[in-house]
Amino acid sequence: MSERGKDMLSAFREGRNEAQARLESCEHKGIKRFLRLDAATYEGGALDAKTQELLGLVASAVLRCDDCITYHVEQCVTHGWSKQEIEDAFNVAMIVGGSIVIPHARRALLVLDVLIEERGD
Repeated sequence: MSERGKDMLSAFREGRNEAQARLESCEHKGIKRFLRLDAATYEGGALDAKTQELLGLVASAVLRCDDCITYHVEQCVTHGWSKQEIEDAFNVAMIVGGSIVIPHARRALLVLDVLIEERGD
């Protein structure tokens, strides 16, 4: 497991927690509604929450949002996706999004290795 992956995951978790708390402290009705809509998207429906998180990961990779990618990689690991299944999802993202997705996949796979180790696989 790489130290860079550990550092990236640690910085992401710390920064996201602080920034998310600030965002959630807003009293703006539109912001609160959007955050609820976002959370509800991954609660399961015709597709289970596990599958929805994997779809969120692929979409985030295609859109090249490193914070979103890291968030969804962590959620995918939490929901029980294997390392190989997540790597397969990145293959789809690279085919759909093109070679510009490769740097994002590189960083995400470093984080994935840390998360898989944390899970005990």
